[in-house]
Amino acid sequence: METKLLGAAVLLCLADVLHAFAIEEKGDVFKRMACPAFLMFDNAAYLADMTFELPCNCKPEEVSSVTWYFQKTLGNHETTVLTDFAGNMIVDSGHIRAGSDMLKRFSIRMFSLIVFRAQVTDSGHYLCGTKQGDFFYGYDVDVQPTKFITVAFEDKGQHVQDDHTEQLISLFTTFWDWTRCDRCGVRGEQRRIGLCYVQAAQLHPRYRAAVPNVTSCGSRAVPAHFRSLSHLRKPEVAIRSCMTPCQTDKVPEEGVQTISNIISELGKKPWLPRVPTQFHKQPIGTDLIIACPGARPEHAVAWDKDSVRLYRSRYLIHVNKTMRVFIDHGNHLHIQRVRRRDRGTYFCWREGEMVAGFRLSVFHQVRRRRSLQDPETIYAVHIIGIGYISISILFVIIHVGQCCRRVLRGPVQT
Repeated sequence: METKLLGAAVLLCLADVLHAFAIEEKGDVFKRMACPAFLMFDNAAYLADMTFELPCNCKPEEVSSVTWYFQKTLGNHETTVLTDFAGNMIVDSGHIRAGSDMLKRFSIRMFSLIVFRAQVTDSGHYLCGTKQGDFFYGYDVDVQPTKFITVAFEDKGQHVQDDHTEQLISLFTTFWDWTRCDRCGVRGEQRRIGLCYVQAAQLHPRYRAAVPNVTSCGSRAVPAHFRSLSHLRKPEVAIRSCMTPCQTDKVPEEGVQTISNIISELGKKPWLPRVPTQFHKQPIGTDLIIACPGARPEHAVAWDKDSVRLYRSRYLIHVNKTMRVFIDHGNHLHIQRVRRRDRGTYFCWREGEMVAGFRLSVFHQVRRRRSLQDPETIYAVHIIGIGYISISILFVIIHVGQCCRRVLRGPVQT
């Protein structure tokens, strides 16, 4: 017992040492990097619904917590303060809804700002500083929309967009690396996200980018008379097939597997994967959106219904205008106007590994009779009453007007 207590104490001490080392290492970064005398803005581009992190790359050593500020345009008097003035706000990204206010979608950890499920309206300037208004570091964030994204299926011979070049400006796409194969052991798919970038010699000098004279299309560094051209090019995604083997589990040594383990395997369906499964009932005729646990838009995610593969080449959003079941660019599975044949088990793959199941059952929603005390009934009676009174008043006004007109005209002469 004493040996176990001693081991636990050693582990706790080791954990404290590693934590202190991490904080000291973070402090060393601030010692090595001095803040610029003139505030500059680093360009950063993301796709909508992605989660991004902005580190505060420099600050004085005496500053123990930072405050983040958001401005839509530089010098705008409407500034949003993103801080809890303690630097320890924690947000559970699993409970964040797309389209919610940014004040409910951010977190500050180790002086870095994390924005969950970014929206196009989150594009703008992010400044790291103090609550007194002293700024240390700035970012120019460009969140590009997915509504009109261009999709190219390489297996079908489709190609990405060509560069658009004019006299003083050039528009092109910068692609991220291919994702991992979204399935293993069977044919899967890989995805490659491309964002719109612009090359011009007239970019604002206060904005910095990795490549000179190159920035994202929605950056504030692009001159105002060139910004209208950025609408000519949208983000794009390329998709291709792939095949990768699954990681095999270690085979137990001979004699290790007991008879009870062998008996427990009997009666199980061989095609049913062993993953955590959630049960859900959905009324017929309603819409349903299923999210893969722990997945983000930049991850390689795939969906199956029972043993049927839901490949993006057929089920990606906007592939077919009449689609009722589709996968959006945020890796969510949509089922619109749920029908009886939609019931089954939907399996989710993340980064090439099946991680979860979603067993869906459907039912007819029982219609209940409303009473006079229901809020809906009171509201309907109120609206109908107002409409009836309005029509009655209009009817009376019309007839009174006709009578007045006849009186003013006098008797009709024959």
